[in-house]
Amino acid sequence: MIRVAVVDDQALMRAGFRALLDAEDGIEVVGEAANGEEGVALARAQLPDIALIDVQMPVMTGIEATRRIAADPALAGVRVVILTNYGLDEYVFEALRAGASGFLLKDTDPADLLQAIEIVAGGEALLSPSITRTLIGEFVSRPPDRATPPGLERLTRREREVTALAARGLTNEEIAAHMVISPFTAKTHISRAMTKLAARDRAQLVVFAYESGLVTARAPESRCEADAPDRTLGR
Repeated sequence: MIRVAVVDDQALMRAGFRALLDAEDGIEVVGEAANGEEGVALARAQLPDIALIDVQMPVMTGIEATRRIAADPALAGVRVVILTNYGLDEYVFEALRAGASGFLLKDTDPADLLQAIEIVAGGEALLSPSITRTLIGEFVSRPPDRATPPGLERLTRREREVTALAARGLTNEEIAAHMVISPFTAKTHISRAMTKLAARDRAQLVVFAYESGLVTARAPESRCEADAPDRTLGR
């Protein structure tokens, strides 16, 4: 059973998500909250697998709520998916920096929403290669607004290489083909890099790669980047 918390300041939106999710076998809505502060309290009380959090709310924004959830060791098992009306905007990228595992548009098709919940609950990041490239082009290319995060020196050469390829939007299978290794080995390198960097998931690994300077934002040039299928990272 995947346990989900819904955090949105619009009662109608919360009711719609609850109706959709409660009708699905294997998913249980464990509570609702109308602002970020209530959302953090709900997460601490119920320990959901997934917290669907609106990005803009009164009292406390979804970004700040995400930051507090991600920083709380007691909530290490809670994965945040940001809900937004606006697509790829600065709020979304700041949410990823804060610790979100991905994002969804509020008008997402119901089937896609259900699939997204299953993906994030399984430990993957809800970021497709095309979304990764858009985030890179729109936001990560700007000068960072804080100090470069530490940790790059902890990675081996191979771990740096797979992290850089993941940041370009490649899946494990594409990384394996590029490096002439098995997909299992690619996944192992990714997992070790995440552990060393204390990254909650692949989304955080991508953010680290750009903020640390391991890779720099540029327009896709290689065939593997330009033609990478639109699928969830890591799958």
